[in-house]
Amino acid sequence: MNDIKLIVTDMDGTFLNSEHQVSPDFPAVYEELKKRNILFVPASGRQMLGITKYFGDIENEMAFIAENGGYVIYKNEELFADELDQKYIAEIITAIRKIPGATAVLSGKKKAYVETDNQDFIDYISQFYTDNERREDLTERVDDSIFKIAIYHPEGSELNVYPVLKEFEKYDLEIVVSGQYWLDIMNKNINKGVALEKLQKALNITPQQTMAFGDYMNDIQMLENSKYSYAMKNAHPSVKKAASFEACSNDNFGVLKIIKDYLNMN
Repeated sequence: MNDIKLIVTDMDGTFLNSEHQVSPDFPAVYEELKKRNILFVPASGRQMLGITKYFGDIENEMAFIAENGGYVIYKNEELFADELDQKYIAEIITAIRKIPGATAVLSGKKKAYVETDNQDFIDYISQFYTDNERREDLTERVDDSIFKIAIYHPEGSELNVYPVLKEFEKYDLEIVVSGQYWLDIMNKNINKGVALEKLQKALNITPQQTMAFGDYMNDIQMLENSKYSYAMKNAHPSVKKAASFEACSNDNFGVLKIIKDYLNMN
C-alpha cells in the first residue's frame, strides 16, 4: 500500500462522528498527507458549502465531491457540474407531497430550497445545506442549477420513500438511499464513483492509487472505484459487502485510524 495518491471519504457516518465533528487529529494527519503529495477528498451528498465549511484555510488546496457526485471542484476550480432537468422536478415534488412524513429539499449550486415552514427541520438541514431558502412552491422553477432532490423521512427512507419514488427511474434518474433518513434523486450515471473517476482522470491517478471510505449505499460506486476500499463498522450491510476492508466506526474516527496506520503515525 505504498502507492496511494488520493484518499476519498464520505462525510456523515464516515469521516464525521455522530455529533458531526472532525477528529482533533485531522490537522496533523492532513499535514502529513500534504508532505507525501496525497490528495484528501471529502465526498458527500451535502451541498458544497456544507462540506467546505469543515476545512477552513486548507479548502483551496483540496478537491471536493458534493451533491453525491453532481458537483466537483479542485483547488477552487469547477471540474464538473450536473443539472437535473426542470421538467421532472414538479412531478417528483408532487409525488413527494403524497408521502406522509416526507420533506423535500431542492439542492442547487447557489442554495438549497424547501417549502416547509417547520423551523426545526430547517435548523436540522442547515448543517448539510448551509445556504438555504424557503419557497412557497417547489414545483415552480427556481433560478438556479438544481443538482438533486433530497427527501427526508423521520422513520427511514429505505422503507418509506424508496418504494414510492423508484418509479422515477423510468426517466433515467438515479434513485439512491443516501442515509438512514435520506434518499436522493439525480440524473442517471451521476454518483460519487463517476465523480471520483472524473477527478482521477483529471489528475492522472488510478483506482489502484486510491483509498476510499463509506457507510451508505450512495458510497458503493466510489468504493468500487478504489483498490483500498473501507466500509465503516457502522456501515449498511450492502456497503460492507462491496468494500474490501472494514474500518472502526465513525464515532471512533475510523477513517483517521486507517490513514494514521498507513502513514505510520500511531
